[in-house]
Parts: sequence; C-alpha cells; structure tokens
Amino acid sequence: MLEYRDIPMADKYDVIVIGAGPAGYHAAIRCAQLGLKTACIDKSLGVDGKPAYGGTCLNWGCIPSKALLDASHKLVEARDHFAEIGIKARNVGVDLEQMMKHKAAVVKKLTGGVAGLFKANGVDDLPGTGRLLSGRKVEYTDHDGKTRSLEGSSVILAPGSVPVEIEPTPLDGEYIVDSTGALELESVPKTLGVIGAGVIGLELGSVWSRLGSDVVVLEALDDFLPMVDRRIAGDALKSFRKQGLDIKLGTRVTGSAVKNKKVEVSYKDKDGDHSVKVDRLIVAVGRRPFTDGLLAPDCGVNLDERGFIYVNDLCETDAPGVYATGDVVRGPMLAHKGMEEGLMVAERIAGKKPMVNYDAVPCVIYTHPEVAWVGRTEEELKRSGDAFEVGSFPFAANGRAMSANDTEGLVKIVTDAETDRIVGVHILGPQASELIAQAVIAMEFSASAEDLALTMFAHPTLSESVHEAAMGVHGHSIHMANRKRKK
Repeated sequence: MLEYRDIPMADKYDVIVIGAGPAGYHAAIRCAQLGLKTACIDKSLGVDGKPAYGGTCLNWGCIPSKALLDASHKLVEARDHFAEIGIKARNVGVDLEQMMKHKAAVVKKLTGGVAGLFKANGVDDLPGTGRLLSGRKVEYTDHDGKTRSLEGSSVILAPGSVPVEIEPTPLDGEYIVDSTGALELESVPKTLGVIGAGVIGLELGSVWSRLGSDVVVLEALDDFLPMVDRRIAGDALKSFRKQGLDIKLGTRVTGSAVKNKKVEVSYKDKDGDHSVKVDRLIVAVGRRPFTDGLLAPDCGVNLDERGFIYVNDLCETDAPGVYATGDVVRGPMLAHKGMEEGLMVAERIAGKKPMVNYDAVPCVIYTHPEVAWVGRTEEELKRSGDAFEVGSFPFAANGRAMSANDTEGLVKIVTDAETDRIVGVHILGPQASELIAQAVIAMEFSASAEDLALTMFAHPTLSESVHEAAMGVHGHSIHMANRKRKK
C-alpha cells in the first residue's frame, strides 16, 4: 500500500484531477497510461490516517453496502431457506462485529489498491484539497495546511457527491444518521426508520431488516420507484413488503425528536398527521453534488439551477480545458457512469474521439430480488407515442432458477416496433445486476430482439430468461404460453 510521502515540487502537469472517486481515479490512471503527466488530488483519509482513495463508492457507498448486503442475504438463506433444499443449519446467528470487520477489510484492500495503481502508473497522488482558480491553475492544500499553486494544461473535476440533509430530521450521528452512518451501526436496532424508498433507502433497509430490525420506510412520493418499469416496480414492492419492509408511500416527514433513546418521527399522509418511534433513523433522501470550496469565483466554471457543474455531452465545462465528470454533473449518480466519463475525458485530452452512450447506462438496486434496467420503459414510449413491442419471461419457468430455489421476478425486453431494435431491458430477479450487462452489450451493438433470439445461450443458466424474453417479443418463447401484449 502506498505510504503518505513527500510530493515532488513540480508545479506544472499535463492533467490535474481533483477527486479520486471512480470518475477521478479512472481518469487519472488512463491519462498517465496515455503518457500525460498527471496529478490527482483527494482529501479522503482512512482510520489509519493514510490516503483512502476511491471516493464514496469504495469507502462509504457501493463497496461497504454490498459487503453487508451479501452477508445479510447469506444469513437469510441459511436461516430461512436452506431447509427447503435439504440443508440443516442450526443456531444460525449474527456476529455483527465480525461482519463489520469483513466490510472494513474489503474497503481497505480496495482503497489501498487504488493507491497502488497510482504508483504503478506514475500518477502523482496529492493527499489534500484542490480549488480551481482561473487559467487552469489549482490551489492545492495538503493535510498539514501547506498550500501551493499547480498549473495544468487540462483539469478534470471529479469531487463526487454527499448525502442530502433535510430540515425535519437534523443528523446527530448517533440516533439520526445518513447513509454513511447507517453502515457503521454497532448493534442491530430493534426498530429502524428509513426516510426515502429510493435505491439507497431500500438497500440499507434490506440490510438491517435481514439482520433483525423491524423496518419502516417513509417515502414522500405516491409512486414506488417511479424511474422503473411499472410492472417491475409493482412486483418489487410486493416482494419487499413480503420480506417485512413496511413501506409507506405518500408520506411527508414533518419533524423528529430524540427522547429517551428513541427517535419520534412525525409525518403526514392523505389520512392526516401520524408519528412513529424507532431506535434509529436513517435519512436516505438522495445525494447532492459536492462543490463546496471547489470553484474560485473567476474560474470560469458554471453551475446549473440544481447545483451541478454545467457540461456538454463531452463533459467540457464553460472554462476551456476544464472538464467535470461523475456525480457532480448531469445524469444518474452512478459509479460506472462516472468511470466511463473519466475514461472518455482522458482519451479526448490525448486526442482520441470516444463518446459515452448515455442511452445505455445500466441501473441496479442490490436488494433481493435485484432490480436492474437499461434504456427506455414501456411507459416512456407510451407517453412519446412511439410504437413498441414487448417480450417477457418469468424466472419461475427457468430451470436454473428453479434448481437454485430462486424463482422470483422476470425479464422484460422492449423493442422499437418498426426496426425490432432493443430500446430497453428491465429485470427483477436473481443476479439481475449481472444479467443486465448482456442487455447493455446488445444495445451498444444496436441488436434487435431477433438477434438475441438467434443467439445460443448455455443451458441451464439464468441468462436463458433473457433469450426467452427476446423470443417472446415475436411470440416465439418456448417455455411459456405466448400472448402478445397489447399497447
């Protein structure tokens, strides 16, 4: 692992990257690979006081949450479902301390890995903060408070995002926490409240529900997962409620108070005012771009009306030679979207001509069953008046899913009615996060449903459900009755 070290005094770089999250570290490494003298500034430190590169994703988001999601899912499988397939597991319980140690070990290994990759590729890692000045100059301040000026031929801004806070539920770090605090609870709360039924709220709620908490989720919107295909969202809601998540839609939180080691949460719905008492409360209402202290007034970079850095499709800001990527720009706040933007910008700085296809960005909710989608939904096509066809296939009819005792959900494929080109794929079910990659590849190559239907899939696999859904677009599915869906 790379140790904290003295930084060379060279002030000029081909590229200066501010932020070492997924967007920033991918950009920095690719720039260095392309022969550009590159520096990457990041302020994150681990508990050992050493640089902890990887941003929210590796340190406080994607990776630690998946460690807990996978561990808690294994618990549920052993406790509630192994007997169904002939495995006897007695006295299955939770060692939360060991589970947290496992999570921390994974995080440390991955963040240390980024530091090692910086060293291997010749990236100058600069622990501290960066502030963009005019003329592509960057004011760099290390963790000792020492400041010096750097100058880049190009600058890439990748500062990431932070959790949104709301006035009715001020965080206290103990009883009321954000998504970061929710990954560090030292005991399993008997009762848990979650504000927000989005991706983060559902994942965190699932973790603590599996570990034994009674979880209530308060969501302001009347529709559950409005960005998701309606059939997929409806089936997912039924599944999560069946698992024990008490999801209350159309509820607006109006206040909170900590009394006698309990959090009393006040909320309002169509029936009036209500309150609920919980041992811990997680605020998971979204994230905002983190630009605090990043931009000098005369740097030339502008923000849009929502506080995101304004960029075009190539991630160019209004300041010549300055780019912005990841959570701080338009589009979904997804690590992989930021990664691809970082790689695109690096290659364009080096004179290449790549593009990011924003019509094929996969989205995943890592609950169980998983929810994954890419492209347009049936509802979006109806609103736009575009003619389309639909094919779907349930995992309940898939041999591998039945063998694994994991048959909940379906695959749904949406195509353009005239060209048969796949324009959207939506999955609820086992390993949806892996299966969606097949859809992304198909859409990148402008594949039709017929192309997928004529492709050979291994048997028995979950992937065959993608194959059958593609065949079902034209009524040719083998393992289910074919009924054309009316539009």
